[in-house]
Parts: sequence; structure tokens; C-alpha cells
Amino acid sequence: MKYDVIIIGAGPGGIFSAYELSLKKPELKIAVFEAGNPLDKRKCPIDGKKVKTCICCKTCSIMSGFGGAGAFSDGKYNITNSFGGTLYEHIGKKTALELMKYVDDINMQFGGEGTKLYSTAGTKFKKICIENKLNLLDASVRHLGTDINYIVLQNMYNKLEKQVDFFFNLPVSEIEITQDGYKIITQKAEYECTNCIVSVGRSGSKWMEKVCKSLNIATKSNRVDIGVRVELPAVVFSHLTDELYESKIVYRTEKFEDNVRTFCMNPNGIVVNENTNGIVTVNGHSYEDNDMKTENTNFALLVSKHFSEPFEDSNGYGESIARLSNMLGGGVIVQRFGDLVRGRRSNSKRIEEGLVTPTLQATPGDLSLVLPKRILDGIIEMIYALDKIAPGTANDDTLLYGVEVKFYNMEVELDEKLETKYQGLYIIGDGSGITHSLSHASAGGVFVAREIAEKY
Repeated sequence: MKYDVIIIGAGPGGIFSAYELSLKKPELKIAVFEAGNPLDKRKCPIDGKKVKTCICCKTCSIMSGFGGAGAFSDGKYNITNSFGGTLYEHIGKKTALELMKYVDDINMQFGGEGTKLYSTAGTKFKKICIENKLNLLDASVRHLGTDINYIVLQNMYNKLEKQVDFFFNLPVSEIEITQDGYKIITQKAEYECTNCIVSVGRSGSKWMEKVCKSLNIATKSNRVDIGVRVELPAVVFSHLTDELYESKIVYRTEKFEDNVRTFCMNPNGIVVNENTNGIVTVNGHSYEDNDMKTENTNFALLVSKHFSEPFEDSNGYGESIARLSNMLGGGVIVQRFGDLVRGRRSNSKRIEEGLVTPTLQATPGDLSLVLPKRILDGIIEMIYALDKIAPGTANDDTLLYGVEVKFYNMEVELDEKLETKYQGLYIIGDGSGITHSLSHASAGGVFVAREIAEKY
């Protein structure tokens, strides 16, 4: 079949590309190929009773499917150029922010109305953080919650399916260049298009590298973020989360001068498993509905590692650490902070007697047998630093789940239109290596859609 535009990946980048194209040029023939399930069939089998840990499904419903990995990750849209990617380096800071605000408006139209937009503007916590050698990054944060985010995505799909052909559970194996555009090869059939938008997300990083090699598209090594997910009583961070919801805080360690940062803060949320390329790691999310809130808050503490010559496989390094955790714990390991600093593994008895009730069933163990000393030392330093602005963070009963790894695709060489050296082949979203957030990926999707629309 021949299409005007084929979009590979139904994450936020792919969704907003399809939306904007269908809005600007409804006469175009558009198809979206997705390796995972439709939204209503995305369900992780872990129920805490019959299925307690990850069973490595053929397609991970947390990571793949309509909505991408962001469908069940708390629905936080950070409107900022300070973090979340380097989209602004290609399209400009002003354009990037305008597109993120446009995406926020669309989310409000499709079911997000009434949700709160938080902001760091004028907050007293900026000064408090600086006084304690911490840096609070500037941002506006729209919190939809996993539940409202689901409604927004379903409403968008209901609109798009009338104008766009969706192919679910049909991963693309190859992209070939043709005389008139591109051939998209799947296990079932081959499809042709004039323009191709690749938006495969982090879980498609290995496939993206393979495509770039086959088409001789230049890439360069990116970073990998390695760390733990912290879970503690919600009251410890309530003074921050009530005003800011998510606080992106960066700390530069005294020992190694590494940057450690908070990431994906989930007030009154839960900790969850996720499966990336067969490796079980940890993540978290929360709900907007008060009935679904817990008494805990969780967030990640991540150390970014960049590699230079001769080593380039940053993702492989992160995978090896995650596999070690899976080997020792059969999945995710959990440890009390007090046990970690005392140099002993946690056991079920000490966790049960603690002040924090775990929201994820994980294997009690010893993270010092998994994480490299430099990374672990940085995390411990950061916890003591956070304890100064949120007393109670460094309590013995604070839980650390490991490992949490954020994989980044090799950064793909793109021009100011997010286009490769081949005319009509665009690469967006986290698979491009230049965006690392829902808002940046969505904004990139709108930008590319408008570029294509102008051709017609």
C-alpha cells in the first residue's frame, strides 16, 4: 500500500505528528505502525497476587503500545528547555516552548481540563536549595496523572482512527530508500510512503541504531542514567510537592564532582516494574484521583555517565548493571537506606518492621553488589543533601529500589527540520537521542508534521 506519510511508533511524538497532519492536511493518507497493543489492550499482568513479578511478556504493555512508555508514567508534561532534551538546539528555544504550550492546550481539549499547572517561578525553594548546594531547575509542570493521561490518549485515538490507518502489534523490521520515497518492511507486508517519521522511543534504541547503520546515517554516543528509585512517606516531601509537584534538583558530588539528579517525582504514587529489551528495571507513577493515591512519594536518583573513546556503548553498560540486578534479585532489588550505609543486605523482616510500606513487591537485597561504587557513593551523598531541605529523606527506613536505568538512543545527525540527510525521512522523539520527555517528544511531532504539511 502507498501512503503520503508513514509514522513508525505510536508514542507521544508519533501521536502528535498524526494529529497535526490530520488537522492541517486531512486529505493526506497516513499510517501509524506500532509494535505494541492499542491503549485498551495495554495491561501489565502483574497483579501482586497470582503474578507478583515481571514475566517478560513478548510485548511489554508498560513500555510499548499506543501512548508509548509515557502512557503509564504519571502524565507529567514539563514545559521547559532546562531539561527533557535538546530539541531547542535544532528548532530554537522560543519555537520549542511555543510548541510545548500548544501540546498542553491540545491535552486540555482532549480531557485534561481542570488539572493543575505547577511552576517554579518565584518559589522560595530555589534559594533554600542553593543554600544547601542543590540546584532547582526552572519549569512549568502539567500533572495529568496516569488516569487522566489515559483519558486524553483514548480521546485522541478516537479522533485519529477516523483519519489514520493504525497497525498494532506490527513492528517494522527495515526501512529502505526507493525512487519516490521509502519502503517500510514488516513481517506481514511491505508499505511505501513519500515521507517517513520515525518515533520509536527509548525501547526502540537498538532498532534505531540498526536502521542508522543500514542507511549510513551518522550517530554519536549519548549518555546513560543509572541509579535507584527512592520511596519514603509522602509527608517528607509534601512541602515541595504541594507547591511544585515535581522538583528537578541537581547536586554535584564533593567526592567525584558527578551530577546526581532527581527524576520523575510521584507524590502519593506507586513504584512499578518495566521491561526494556528483556531487562526488568524500576519506575514510578501516580494518579490524579484521590482514591488511588498512596501514603508514599517516590522519585528516581540518577547519575549520568558519558563515555569517550574507546568505549561507546553507554546503553550496553547500563544493561549490564541492570542484568546483574536481575541475576541477584530475580528482578528488582529493594534495600533500606539504613542497611545500605551499614553495609548489610536488607531482609523481609526489617522492611516489614519499617515505617515505609513498599508499593512494589521486590527482592530484599544489597545494592552495593550491583551498582558501581562511584555511582552508589553519589546517590548516598545526594540523599544526605536532600535531607537538609526535606528532613527525613535519610531515615533508615527510606527504601531504595534498584536499578533504575534511563537508556538514551545514540544521538542521530539531524538538521534544523529534524530531517536526516535523506529528504522526507524524519527522526523524532526519544529514539532520536535529542528528546527525553513527553513534552519535547510531542512538540517535535508537531514541528515535523507542520514541515511536511508545508510541502503540500
